[in-house]
Amino acid sequence: MGQSLVYKILQQHLVDGSLTPGAEIGIRIDQTLTQDATGTMAYLQFEAMNIPRVKTDLSVSYVDHNTLQEGFENADDHRYLATVAAKYGIHYSRPGNGICHQVHLERFGVPGKTLLGSDSHTPTGGGIGMIAIGAGGLDVAVAMGGGPFYLTAPQVVNVRLTGQLPDWVAAKDVILKVLSILTTKGNVGKVLEYSGPGVATLSVPERATITNMGAELGVTTSVFPSDERTREFLDAQGRGAAWRALAADSGAEYARVIDIDLSTLEPMVAKPHSPDNIDTVRNCAGTKVHQVCIGSCTNSSYKDLVTVASILAGRTASPDTSLVVSPGSRQVFQMIARDGYLTELIAAGARIVESACGFCIGAGQAPPSGGVSVRTNNRNFEGRSGTRDAQIYLTSPETAAAAAITGVLTDPRDLAKLGIACPKVAMPAAFLVDDRGVLPPAGDSQSVQVQRGPNIGAPPASNPLADRLLGDVMIKVGDKITTDHISPAGSRLKFRSNVEKYSTFVFEILDPTFPKRCGENRDKGRANFIIAGDSYGQGSSREHAAMCPLFLGVRALLAKSIERIHHANLINFGILPLTFANPADYDRIAAADALELVDLHKQIASADALTVRDVTKGFEFKVALKLSARQRKILLAGGLLNFTRSRGA
Repeated sequence: MGQSLVYKILQQHLVDGSLTPGAEIGIRIDQTLTQDATGTMAYLQFEAMNIPRVKTDLSVSYVDHNTLQEGFENADDHRYLATVAAKYGIHYSRPGNGICHQVHLERFGVPGKTLLGSDSHTPTGGGIGMIAIGAGGLDVAVAMGGGPFYLTAPQVVNVRLTGQLPDWVAAKDVILKVLSILTTKGNVGKVLEYSGPGVATLSVPERATITNMGAELGVTTSVFPSDERTREFLDAQGRGAAWRALAADSGAEYARVIDIDLSTLEPMVAKPHSPDNIDTVRNCAGTKVHQVCIGSCTNSSYKDLVTVASILAGRTASPDTSLVVSPGSRQVFQMIARDGYLTELIAAGARIVESACGFCIGAGQAPPSGGVSVRTNNRNFEGRSGTRDAQIYLTSPETAAAAAITGVLTDPRDLAKLGIACPKVAMPAAFLVDDRGVLPPAGDSQSVQVQRGPNIGAPPASNPLADRLLGDVMIKVGDKITTDHISPAGSRLKFRSNVEKYSTFVFEILDPTFPKRCGENRDKGRANFIIAGDSYGQGSSREHAAMCPLFLGVRALLAKSIERIHHANLINFGILPLTFANPADYDRIAAADALELVDLHKQIASADALTVRDVTKGFEFKVALKLSARQRKILLAGGLLNFTRSRGA
């Protein structure tokens, strides 16, 4: 039996466990990346391990999230990140150099390597043939220290592409099609592997769009083969020596095969408020659009922005529509300026913002009250844009440009009525290479003093788990609760390195009284519990969605199902990730019910199910505890940092 490409790369990096789907494995990590919203805490955790220098082939610290200098906090974080990178052997990508995933694809991605990033869209690297996985910052810190990254050996789903994209249909429409098939739920423990003759028709930036937004499926990662198109991209980046051919074996078997004929696709849209709320643009045509935002790590490549500039050439954005454009990297910014496309965008009325995450994470460019914003980014969760009642539609750059011109959602194929032809944008033979925005680490680490501002605290301490938990349900939530619901983005991000402060915003969008009530209950010596429905913890890799609840005294989550990264983060911070053995028990429990779990040390060490007593209502129910032996030890130790310290790093 031939191997899938996924298993071939995992086999080359396997250091612990057996490559059997569903089993826990440990893999060697070649590269890591962090961004500033998660990186500060990740490096504080790395420092706490007392390891003198990173042990990966390459680690890069990017600044792309908290780039608005509103108050001293972000600037202080950046100074800390720059100095800690210099001291511990990490490259530092300065503010303005670009979005981590775009820059890493351009300058550092290597086919066949493993990449672990403290950002859920790290799978962007799969577009160049990497096994690139998003994880919590503590997992990344351990990998930087030379430790394996543990994951479930995945089921591999083959997405077989045939045909070629028609005019006005883009790579974004491919991943929106996949989301319409698989949705955002039920894909934990899976990896998507793309193959078929249609792959050769897609450039690396197009492939990266698909693997980037694959994160919304909840899969571990997505990967494309490394072929001649990959070689052409690396040659154009001046990194041809990094290329090697990679593909699945003939006869490789998969858990499922999904066939997509690219030639049959049409422009698609993800409607509010979920990336899997998919429809055709044709069906939504005519919807009034107040804002168009083009950029983000999903669609901000040179090809994307040249396409948009070509559509807008000689035209002006609708007077009722604000147009925002954000190049993905300094390389893209310089090239569209050099080649005249930046002038076209400015002349069309575009507001050019810096190469950063910006509007995607709600850091600026919030839409008007009740406004419709058409965006090329990857998430449209309620309130994420910075405006609670805004309606966010996710589309391709082509569809976004059409909306900017007409002021309404418009199928870009209808632009022919305005005399606009579909742009044919070729990949450049050579990209403009300027790496001055990336600072190498210091040669003499002893000479570097790490700078810490007053907003930067220590990682929160976690005590070993008690043998008995008696406490109260502090909140009961429904399905598809995202990490944005738990720990908000936008203006709150500047407190990421101050856990005590950031904890005051937990569940702010759902119940602003949650932090105060939890703190009072914690101070009484009672545990706090969260009850949730399906797919809890969707979205970002932010470990603060576990770290801040822990600070507030949350010791267990009871849910119908939990998403992969958040499940790992809960374990890493010593919170029990429990799932209802009988989903109907979810309906029997109310907010404020008192719950009790006993004999935990013995049960966590070996049991696959625990008994929970609802003290208020006087009944018992079972919850599943799906953990490896390693994860059980981490929970009993009170979290991964305690566990790692106890093992001597």
